[in-house]
Amino acid sequence: MLRQYPYKYIDRSRFYRIAELDDEDTYVQIIGEVTEWHTIGIGRAQRLSATFFDGTHQCELVWFKGVQYVKLQKGIKYLLFGKPSRFQHIYNFVHPELTPMSKVTPEMTQGLEPYYNTTEKMKRHGLNSKVMRTIIAEMMPDLKMGVPDTIGADILQKYRLMGLTDALVNVHFPKDTPSMQNARARLKFEELFYVQLQLLRQLKRRELNLGFAMPMVGARFHALYKALPFELTNAQKRVIREIHEDLKAGHQMNRLLQGDVGSGKTLVALLCCLLAIDNGYQTCIMAPTEILANQHYETLKAFLAPLGDAVHVALLTGSTTAKNRVPIHNGLLNGTIHILIGTHALLEDDVQWQNLGFVVIDEQHRFGVAQRAKLWTKNRRVAGAGEAMPDCPPHILVMTATPIPRTLAMTVYGDLSVSVIDELPPGRKPVQTIHYNIERRAQVYSFVRKQIEEGRQVYVVYPLIKENEKLDLQDLQNGFNELCEAFPEYKISMVHGQMKAADKDLQMQRFASGETKILVATTVIEVGVNVPNATVMMIQNAERFGLSQLHQLRGRVGRGGDQSYCILLTDNEISSDTRKRMNIMVETNDGFRIAEADLQLRGPGDMQGTLQSGTPFELHIANLATDGQLVAVARQAALEILDQDPLLEDEMNRIYKRRLDTLRIEAHNWSDIS
Repeated sequence: MLRQYPYKYIDRSRFYRIAELDDEDTYVQIIGEVTEWHTIGIGRAQRLSATFFDGTHQCELVWFKGVQYVKLQKGIKYLLFGKPSRFQHIYNFVHPELTPMSKVTPEMTQGLEPYYNTTEKMKRHGLNSKVMRTIIAEMMPDLKMGVPDTIGADILQKYRLMGLTDALVNVHFPKDTPSMQNARARLKFEELFYVQLQLLRQLKRRELNLGFAMPMVGARFHALYKALPFELTNAQKRVIREIHEDLKAGHQMNRLLQGDVGSGKTLVALLCCLLAIDNGYQTCIMAPTEILANQHYETLKAFLAPLGDAVHVALLTGSTTAKNRVPIHNGLLNGTIHILIGTHALLEDDVQWQNLGFVVIDEQHRFGVAQRAKLWTKNRRVAGAGEAMPDCPPHILVMTATPIPRTLAMTVYGDLSVSVIDELPPGRKPVQTIHYNIERRAQVYSFVRKQIEEGRQVYVVYPLIKENEKLDLQDLQNGFNELCEAFPEYKISMVHGQMKAADKDLQMQRFASGETKILVATTVIEVGVNVPNATVMMIQNAERFGLSQLHQLRGRVGRGGDQSYCILLTDNEISSDTRKRMNIMVETNDGFRIAEADLQLRGPGDMQGTLQSGTPFELHIANLATDGQLVAVARQAALEILDQDPLLEDEMNRIYKRRLDTLRIEAHNWSDIS
């Protein structure tokens, strides 16, 4: 119960007059009398309305539920507590707390009153915020006798943190605002410190894991590097150096490669595969969809063409026939296949390598952790006569085109080494983003027609597949029909998540080949085919998409040498948050700036869900959207301890080891598999 922290506090020491109220007030308390009341309706539809008078002005009180339990009297003073709202120039309170002044205790009107999150089910069983407050208040005398601290005295002193007993008392019943803020800072630090301690301990332990040593930069790598028709960016060169340092170190690599769409991650992955191949190891690249796997296969074959037969690449997906699988399985076992590209099909039991040493997982968040873990069984190296080979896990490179805010990278991916490609190849023109309201659709269609006449292609994305009476949104089916009427002379394809995979792939391939000029889709194309000829991304009801999703969709265009455009169409009336999102998209193409802004706008809910799927601990009070600075401080504190005592064996560090053991709730050590 003590770890169920308040989500807000109301200052009960202040009393308002009705004349002082304004629309910014959240909760207020007023002393006055009920002058009249009446009930309206019968049964469940019954409601109670009352007039409340503070001596100079009056307001309205309304109850829609539990009317039979509200007992009102004239001629006595009440303490009114609730949230005011204004209707036709009169303030009203819906379901206010109304307490006779004779029953008001000093505690009810002193200091900051805590409010607790409760579910509808809890409320139905009588466990609302007020009851939670009462239960926790009864624990206070015992709590004040002291509880064992979870953080050592040296850290408390160094970072000027409250002790745990004081923090728990002041987070629930703070004597003033500074005490509440200090208590929350201490408890946030504790949560983030233990997340970082666990992640960094995994990282330190992994550095002790044996890994295949790959020190040589060989002939295949040099041949491709020299054959490239362009110069690698400085960011690509830096990342390859970082990965090679890991590969030759003799411990297993677990590295996250971040880079915007079009930054050249695939080429970096290929060159690193060649580093492994030149050292005598096989490699694989796993993609989340057949379309993406096929795209990687064609891209790699084109890059490797100058090397002739020196590198053998194969493709294995769910569509690969049984007949075609036989030579692939044989080639993996006898070592003649150097790079295998595929989907989940790579995880099948009968897919076995001779000596798998390097694994690339593209858009890794689209695979389950247990699925990725199966790759660990694929690296049993076939030793020659009398040869004992080490049982090492393959090196792992996980890639994502979704830029990850620094705060999140230090938590969700805090146990991985991180590389970032933060520049686009030369010659790429930034996508121009424009925000229009729906009334300008005709103007947008005119622009689209001009682009198609110049030989270009267009994506049109909708938030819904079918019409929904509850949501006033443009849907894909109606949008497709509308576009067919607007552009009768052009072929139009449609793709959505409810289509069969074969039908979806056919439509995507028709667009990729240029047969169709407009592809109407839902967000299934967020990670999709590479169509350099597509120059327009039109997003209908863009207000329905998050910033990261809009940025991913925008990344579908701008892949060729021509100027590309992203057009965001929204309703005329949009919220201030939506306007902020649209403005950010128009102002910048920098995925990392967008990711940081997205974290700020979306707040803690989504982020905590993401964190809890990536670490063994739950966040109750820390907020990754606003506590980025505290994450960095907690990480530094954890790092200082582990640098001196990686296994937490020193007597003064046993407190941390015990706490970590208490906090662990996962049976599997998933962090070993990125």
